[in-house]
Amino acid sequence: MSERKKSGIKGIAVVVGLVLLLLASIPKGAWISTGAVGVLIFAIYRFTKRKNVPAQPPVKQCEQPLRQAIQQLSEVPSNPSYLHPQPSSATQTREGDVPVFVVPAKPSPPRYQLPSAPKGYGQAVWVPAGESVTVGGVSISGGMLYFGTVLKAPHGNNDPCLIDPSKTVAPRGDFTERQTNYWPSYSDISASARRAFLNWLSEGKSHPEADIGYVFLYFYGLERRAVIDAAKDADARADWPAIAQELRRLLGIYGEKSGSFRRYAGELLNWAELANHSSKLYEQSIPEFPGAFELPLYIRLALGQAAVDREPVPMHLALAWARHDPNTYLRTPATRCPEQFAKLFELQYAEAFGAGVVLPKNKTKLKFVYRPASAGFHGFGEIKLSFGETPDVTVLTAPINKLRQVVEAATKELDAYSRYLGRNPGATATLEGLLQLPATLWPESAQKVLQELKSRMGEGMIAVTFQEILSTLEAKTSLTKDKVLGLARALESMNIAMEPDVIGGAKTPKPEDTIVLFSVQPGEPLIRNSPAYQAALLTLQLASAVAAADGEFSVLELNHLRKQVKSWTHLTPSHHERLLAHLRLLMTAPVSLASLKKKLEPLAVTAKETIAAFMATVAQADGTVSPDEVKMLEKVYKALGVESQKVFSDVHAAAAGMGPMASIANNAGTGFKLDPARIAVLQQDSERVSVLLAGIFKEDESPGVTEPESVMEAPANGTGAPQGLLGLDEAHSSFARMLLSRPQWSRLELLDVAEDLELMLDGALECINEASFDAHDMPLTEGDDPIEVRVEILEKIEA
Repeated sequence: MSERKKSGIKGIAVVVGLVLLLLASIPKGAWISTGAVGVLIFAIYRFTKRKNVPAQPPVKQCEQPLRQAIQQLSEVPSNPSYLHPQPSSATQTREGDVPVFVVPAKPSPPRYQLPSAPKGYGQAVWVPAGESVTVGGVSISGGMLYFGTVLKAPHGNNDPCLIDPSKTVAPRGDFTERQTNYWPSYSDISASARRAFLNWLSEGKSHPEADIGYVFLYFYGLERRAVIDAAKDADARADWPAIAQELRRLLGIYGEKSGSFRRYAGELLNWAELANHSSKLYEQSIPEFPGAFELPLYIRLALGQAAVDREPVPMHLALAWARHDPNTYLRTPATRCPEQFAKLFELQYAEAFGAGVVLPKNKTKLKFVYRPASAGFHGFGEIKLSFGETPDVTVLTAPINKLRQVVEAATKELDAYSRYLGRNPGATATLEGLLQLPATLWPESAQKVLQELKSRMGEGMIAVTFQEILSTLEAKTSLTKDKVLGLARALESMNIAMEPDVIGGAKTPKPEDTIVLFSVQPGEPLIRNSPAYQAALLTLQLASAVAAADGEFSVLELNHLRKQVKSWTHLTPSHHERLLAHLRLLMTAPVSLASLKKKLEPLAVTAKETIAAFMATVAQADGTVSPDEVKMLEKVYKALGVESQKVFSDVHAAAAGMGPMASIANNAGTGFKLDPARIAVLQQDSERVSVLLAGIFKEDESPGVTEPESVMEAPANGTGAPQGLLGLDEAHSSFARMLLSRPQWSRLELLDVAEDLELMLDGALECINEASFDAHDMPLTEGDDPIEVRVEILEKIEA
């Protein structure tokens, strides 16, 4: 190796050594800083170098898009028309002739949206009355139900009434079979039970043989709408009238089938009618309510308001009270003939109380606690209506006892008509049936016939055949004796009287016989058994026999007798009217002496002589006495037991104006007057034989065959004599009914009830609980304050 080269190597080694010594002398911190600067310089260098890289040729720029296009072509369906390259699609790049096809972008994949939920899925809706809905292939018309998949009850689950379209429905179901439990729910019952329920709904909710469980399931929806929803929804409150109407329809079909349904539906009906009530219900008409365990709340509130206002109970409210009071038992006539009973009750009530009974304001306050049927109400809390200081007057016994007397009087008047309808169903409008009623209760068509008769009579009288009257009243058959008697009584109730007086015992007319109808004034009773009247009637009959003896009852003789009747001041106006009508009848059908002879025997001799002298005066009424009249007078005297020789002396005395009679007129016919003093004597004589005279004019053995008044039809419920609740007396029965109206009472409240009923509270509770034990093996109440009522006993009582 050359020296030059060796010296160069040595020099490098020295330099390296010096550098190493120099580096070793550098502190450690300086090395770290230097390294960081170096890293930074390297990063700047790499960035600058990359920025200065030349652009890629155009062919390589197209390569990646082309690959993507080819990939897309491999993924689309075969032979789509839009993938075939068109001549205008090829282009030339700037470098080379590489063709680039312009391919339409791949179409977006189809967008699949979930379909809308079927009708009814989601929040339930109330289907209004009159609208339809289809569930399980069954079309249900009429509405008034909840339809959907969500309807929360207060306890959090779906309401039992909800008709959920997501639930399965069997192909068949029989709604006459029991397939539900005590608390049915649409979601929980079987698929066949759902089909049965839907079938019942689709048939109008009215099949009488339907199991009551399905009726309750439908009822639950009405109950929720009227109570829960109406508490916060004005539209639901607007449905109250429609719900009330539907409840009445259901009660008409199923009320008698289930006492439990009748009670629950009745309470909901009370709620719907009273949730918005006026302050004077007693002035309004009373809605229809079913027969129930207790008096409907509507009536109790109306009575309480009348008591507060000190207003008399109007007739329509009193009738509703009597009909619905659970302790008042209506006999069959009142239930078989409700319209006639109502009219008779009105007449009897007005006669007994005028404007009406005024009720006291008692201590027991009116309160209504609603007990729902649906399990959907669990957790909703107490449902109640309070009425301030309005009293519950129905705990009092005195007012309802007054009404029961009116009920009995009206029922008694209907007994005969009710028995007739019992034997002849459907004969309500026949004359034979109507004759069992006062004419004021006859239907409008029959009333019109009577008014036409009154128009024909005016203030006077008409003479017609009996058949004409029967034809006018459309009698189907000839009337028996008792039916003719009924007709006469019916006519008199319309102020139309009839002669012959069949009510007084006269012979029943035949269809071809003449009768006289005449108008009488209302309000004046005719005392038919008055001795004075009967003596006057006998005198007229004898006079007619004498006047007709010559074959002619002259107008002059008729007028003479009319004047005599009007001059008898010891008789009443009603007596005068009937005697004049009887005189008109005697013109066409005078009484024979043979028929009178037996009737004259009881009269005193002085009375017979006075009547005989009067007969002689009657014979002189036309100014002459014919031989035939003399012969007739002799027969009258003989019939009376007076010597016939006296005929001539009495006739001459009458002609000369001598004797007890006043002077007779000349041929001008001014007439004569019977001495009132002698008539008074005749009246006194007649009174001595009044018992015998009472039967003188009875040509029949009896005026008609009537049923004994003691025969009465049993109560409509067939139980015979009324019985209180649990066999208790009236006061304790009323107390027990009041207890069962609420599930809980404070002791203070029951103290007021007991005081109103005049009972000791503890003794009354003990008596009621003993009766409940005997009947149902459980007490009615438990606890001291509050006092709990075992309302499950209601189910046992209603069963």
